[in-house]
Amino acid sequence: MLIKALLMAGIGVVALFFVRGHSTARHQALRRVAVVGFVGLAVASLLFPQTWQSAASLLGVGRGTDLLLYATIIAFLGFMATSYLRTRDLQRQVTVLSRRLALDEAAARAAADDAAAAQAAALAAMATTTAAQLAPRALPTPRSVAAG
Repeated sequence: MLIKALLMAGIGVVALFFVRGHSTARHQALRRVAVVGFVGLAVASLLFPQTWQSAASLLGVGRGTDLLLYATIIAFLGFMATSYLRTRDLQRQVTVLSRRLALDEAAARAAADDAAAAQAAALAAMATTTAAQLAPRALPTPRSVAAG
């Protein structure tokens, strides 16, 4: 009965990870402590394999492997929760960056279009002036040889 209560408590803790954010310094510190604890348990399991059986007997679980399975389930649920939260944050960051990039590119494109329009207007004005300068002028009519 105790193991069921512990398992439900572990699932409740994982559910809390889903509900609240995880970008605080406190959460990162707890995660680091959990990793150090996991490494310590892994080393202890290798050095003293009978520890799981003793802990299982203390908690009322039949075998040490069952207790290890329950702990693995809780750890896996925790991993899923943190992965989900991390992915959600990354998606939010990509969305914000994509919007910012689109706005910046639109502004740059508008500025380039304005510059191109100004340059086209200047070229058109220059072409008009040049065309006016090169336009054939009326030549004086030749005087007739007879009049001269």
